[in-house]
Amino acid sequence: MLERIIISGFGGQGVMLMGRLLAYAGMIEGKKVAWMPSYGPEMRGGTANCTVLISSNEIGSPIVSHPKILIAMNQPSLDKFEPNVSENGLIVLNDSLIEREVKRNDVKVIRIPADDIANKLGNSRVANMVVLGAYVKKSGVVKLETIFKVLEKTLTGPKQKLIDINKEALKLGAEIVKE
Repeated sequence: MLERIIISGFGGQGVMLMGRLLAYAGMIEGKKVAWMPSYGPEMRGGTANCTVLISSNEIGSPIVSHPKILIAMNQPSLDKFEPNVSENGLIVLNDSLIEREVKRNDVKVIRIPADDIANKLGNSRVANMVVLGAYVKKSGVVKLETIFKVLEKTLTGPKQKLIDINKEALKLGAEIVKE
């Protein structure tokens, strides 16, 4: 098993947190992982991304030029990375911010109205957790319960008060996806 994932969005959408949670969860479950963030001016609103690899075998390189999975949180992210997704791959996208259809017909697509769901929960910043919940449920790459555990270890100090709403967002994302 080797999951090659690129997660992308604009700075402030929690793209790096999604990647860290996936990598940490994979590690807890005894898998080999790599997480490589892409920082820069993206942190101020441009397109930010990170690469996550989760594998049952050793990982030779953290570089992913053709991901099996693309998680696109905004339109520029879909535009940039859609052409690189491997054939028979999966694109999970934030339907609240991406209006156009995916141009490829050789990949599966899951459209999640993440911002709409997050706003109904009362916190627009948990849209990333809605998408992550959907991806984890669809892929089975790690268990949702492991993501919950990692969330509790990651959100510390003043951020602890956000654990419950993040868990709720993860659950709602998972509920959207059919088995």
